[in-house]
Amino acid sequence: MGPSREVELGRIVGAHGLRGELRVRWLGDGPENLLAARRVAVAAPGDAGPRDHEVKRTGTGRAGEVRLLLEGVESREAAEALRGGIVRGATAPLPEGEHYWYELVDCAVETDAGRLVGRVREIWETGAHDVLVVERTDGATCLVPTARELLREIDVEAGRVVVEDRPGLFDAADRAAGSRVGSEECSGST
Repeated sequence: MGPSREVELGRIVGAHGLRGELRVRWLGDGPENLLAARRVAVAAPGDAGPRDHEVKRTGTGRAGEVRLLLEGVESREAAEALRGGIVRGATAPLPEGEHYWYELVDCAVETDAGRLVGRVREIWETGAHDVLVVERTDGATCLVPTARELLREIDVEAGRVVVEDRPGLFDAADRAAGSRVGSEECSGST
């Protein structure tokens, strides 16, 4: 199991009740990290930086939301002032062989033949499969689905993701039709 790291766990969408309870839309695959949090940092809109808070109580709310009662947030007005803020906290350690997606950002991407393709710059949630946004060594940007059959190896400690080199995924000749990400053409040689 790897060490935990403080990441964005949710976004404050409003107040619940009169005593400062927050409605927080959780980010990620589920609410578990928010529900288990004992301390969080809240970066409210317009604040100079995040403020640490002890979590007094957690609970489930509407679909996709968690309710948090934080030390120092004791009225509906105080809770409403935090609307739009980001809640950061620690993630729970995962079993061997499992990874949080944020751990892949900045990892090198290689083909299963050992060819360096580029680096993971971000991850997009698309519904069916999340997608690695890979900045290639030639400056172009390519999208790589996170399907298990494509990701051959993930070594977070070494900062490396190995992807099966399927026709059309990285080859310039197969991308001659001009797949685009934003305004950058996803073609060129490596």
